[in-house]
Amino acid sequence: MSDNLSWGDRRGRWSNSLDEFGEDEGHLAKGPRRTATPSQGGDLPRQRRLSQLLAQLTLRGSDAASLLGAVPGLYPEDGSRGYVKLLPAEKGALESPGRRGRAGEAQRVESSCHLSTCPLLICALELHRANLVDLQKKLEELELDEQQKKRLEAFLTQKAKVGELKDDDFERISELGAGNGGVVTKVQHRPSGLIMARKLIHLEIKPAIRNQIIRELQVLHECNSPYIVGFYGAFYSDGEISICMEHMDGGSLDQVLKEAKRIPEEILGKVSIAVLRGLAYLREKHQIMHRDVKPSNILVNSRGEIKLCDFGVSGQLIDSMANSFVGTRSYMSPERLQGTHYSVQSDIWSMGLSLVELSIGRYPIPPPDAKELEAIFGRPVGNGAEGEPHSTSPRPRPPGRPISGHGMDSRPAMAIFELLDYIVNEPPPKLPSGVFSPHFQEFVHKCLIKNPAERADLKMLMGHAFIKRSEAEEVDFAGWLCRTLRLNQPSTPTRTAV
Repeated sequence: MSDNLSWGDRRGRWSNSLDEFGEDEGHLAKGPRRTATPSQGGDLPRQRRLSQLLAQLTLRGSDAASLLGAVPGLYPEDGSRGYVKLLPAEKGALESPGRRGRAGEAQRVESSCHLSTCPLLICALELHRANLVDLQKKLEELELDEQQKKRLEAFLTQKAKVGELKDDDFERISELGAGNGGVVTKVQHRPSGLIMARKLIHLEIKPAIRNQIIRELQVLHECNSPYIVGFYGAFYSDGEISICMEHMDGGSLDQVLKEAKRIPEEILGKVSIAVLRGLAYLREKHQIMHRDVKPSNILVNSRGEIKLCDFGVSGQLIDSMANSFVGTRSYMSPERLQGTHYSVQSDIWSMGLSLVELSIGRYPIPPPDAKELEAIFGRPVGNGAEGEPHSTSPRPRPPGRPISGHGMDSRPAMAIFELLDYIVNEPPPKLPSGVFSPHFQEFVHKCLIKNPAERADLKMLMGHAFIKRSEAEEVDFAGWLCRTLRLNQPSTPTRTAV
């Protein structure tokens, strides 16, 4: 079996091979379910050992359920008809999430098959070996440092214990955030004891569309990177899609910004590195574009990790939520707003716009005028060109209500259509000069070039002087975050960031 096969391909191959034995669900349903005893030629110690071996396989619960669901019967060593016995789960037996008896009890599989010839065991062990080899190869390709490798392996080890996700298994702890996409809550998964972030998305859709969304979300199981939020699984219950993710105790950067007011350049250097590496991983390993880079989709934790979340793996989910946007901000690139073809260059624009927002403390469209910039930074600053005062917005507007909870703009908020028109037709935002380094200013400028053909790509940005400098700097991101959010810091600081 090829190590490069996907889970679906592997499952299909050994499922088809079992079909060749002539067994199917219908045939077994008609026949009696027998219990093997020593007097009948069965071998109960072998059955116990088989169950124990299968229980040791570190397959996801959904994978294990699918594996068992595809196997109609187990074949005894004497070549006679195989049979499956279903009993209430006992300690040490293989629990099969997703397979329920008529009484609703969890059940396990037993057989009198010989271990060396049992197709289920052979296929399961081969699948498990292939998965481990495939995962090990992928981890090696990521060029992780020792700490990143240990953390990723620890997450995958925890994930292997989760099993199938069900609504009744979660205990709500608190709400983490809410937006157009749904509500995110902090929950505990009772069977495993793990703390997770659970995103609930209410969608009134047909069952076929719902099932397609769940299938498409399964690709997230393959996204294992230090720069991508870990995924435990997704399921549907009571009109809502649940997406269960790794809990990041620092929250999102838009939440951090509310406490920090502005985020220092050297902190944003580490953020830029993580976002670029996350985007590169999605593109190179999975041919995925993020499609929604913004501060609320960049998550951080007290260990100093920075990870992307909410990227567009499900086309059906994106389409189903297309009409749910209500707000006064947009991080979409001009080419996306114009409806033309777009690529990962659009994610670069979104990152650049996010960096300006995090640097000055508020959404940068319309751009702050000289008076607001002076209020933000405590002194007069330029508009991005040394020695020049910052010009006012190309569209001066009268005083009014604040545009942002972070900044001090007293002009009225733009209507969404006015904002989108501004992004398409007006000059892009800039970082003010005299506050940030020329390297950082140039980096952001290259991200916000309106023509995507002229905008910097991932490779160019990864080689930029700002990124090279940030990679070389020892910055205590975890310490800065914990002080800002008043979190307990589990790691040892390296150097203060501010």
